[in-house]
Amino acid sequence: MHLLKTPFLLLLIIITTLSLAGCGDPVKEQIEQQLPITEKRVTQLGDALNNGQVRNASLINQYADKVMVNKANLAPLINEFRKDASTDGPMYKALLDRINTAKTQPQMFESSQALYNELLNIYQAADPVLYSDALSDPLNVLADMSDGQLPRINSLSKSQSQQANNAQDFGTGEQLIGNPSYGNWQTGSNGMSFWAWYGMYSMMGDMFGRRTYYNDWGRQRNYSYYNDYGRTRYSSPGQLKNQTSLDTRTKKSFSSRGQKFTSPYSKNRTGSSSLSGQSKTAQTSSNRFRTNSIKKSSYATPSKSKNSSFRNSNTNTSRGFRRGK
Repeated sequence: MHLLKTPFLLLLIIITTLSLAGCGDPVKEQIEQQLPITEKRVTQLGDALNNGQVRNASLINQYADKVMVNKANLAPLINEFRKDASTDGPMYKALLDRINTAKTQPQMFESSQALYNELLNIYQAADPVLYSDALSDPLNVLADMSDGQLPRINSLSKSQSQQANNAQDFGTGEQLIGNPSYGNWQTGSNGMSFWAWYGMYSMMGDMFGRRTYYNDWGRQRNYSYYNDYGRTRYSSPGQLKNQTSLDTRTKKSFSSRGQKFTSPYSKNRTGSSSLSGQSKTAQTSSNRFRTNSIKKSSYATPSKSKNSSFRNSNTNTSRGFRRGK
């Protein structure tokens, strides 16, 4: 009997070992499939930008030309915004950086699931329709710089959204405050966090004449596409973590003084107009995306990528220079 048992046990061990070897991490397999698809999507977006197929990118160039006529002294800033209409813009470069990190530094992510989530987020962010909506923020900064000559696109007028949100005026460029592509939150010697613009964008801070503090902005910010629709898609996991940390730190500071601080992201501000269906889906699904399993996610999968068309990048967006309602 002992002789019979030994071969049987050996066979059982071999079968078990082979079975375990064949059971790889299913999420890692999904990552391997999704990575080239996401890379291709980002490349296609770059081609669409270079070929003038992203609507709000084209409008950025048109608006820049018109603002330049009367605001030639702001030429360095205006030309910086022109970059948003191309692959040289900070938003597109951020997508390239994120896909490169996912590809070459997978250890930066806390889990395979987190890496896969990031690939899907980048895939969605590179949708030309969604990206066009995201460009409404820098586009509308140019609109505001025109002193009323050019209407905002995909957005209510500044006065309308201010009134609807009981918002404070944080000056020209307020749509970009909080967006890590244009600046970051820094802490001063007094312990208070303020917005610091990158490079030429600091000209907007100079026009405003004073610093924008997180305490004030967080409680009384106005509408922007990034903060109300695109934050999950157009931020890296590290950037989202930094935003959460700052928010938590500010709440604790207020609490220590017996005061309450409401997160700037606790509710969506009123102000969007004629946004695409993709943006509306992204907004309502952003929280669910982080908690649901990938298989149940409502976001794009490789099988759906064939349905995306750069020729349809104008769908459901404001037409011409029509003013927001």
